Amino acid sequence: MAKKAKNFKKSKTGAYVSIATTAFGAISVAKQAKLARNDHDTLRLIDAAVSAAAIVTGLAILYRELKRLGDDDVLLG
Repeated sequence: MAKKAKNFKKSKTGAYVSIATTAFGAISVAKQAKLARNDHDTLRLIDAAVSAAAIVTGLAILYRELKRLGDDDVLLG
């Protein structure tokens, strides 16, 4: 069972699920940033910006993984 889960994370489907989960987290960060701006809370706004940067980085890594998986499919076919 653990082997299947590990392989799922390295599959195209797993990458798409990770992208969706990460994008869902972006909604929360956007809400946090909006509240911070409305409250003029600089510290929470900085926290939202750092979280947003982490989300962008995570999405870039997932995109690279999808691209790599796509390249592997071409080589195998």
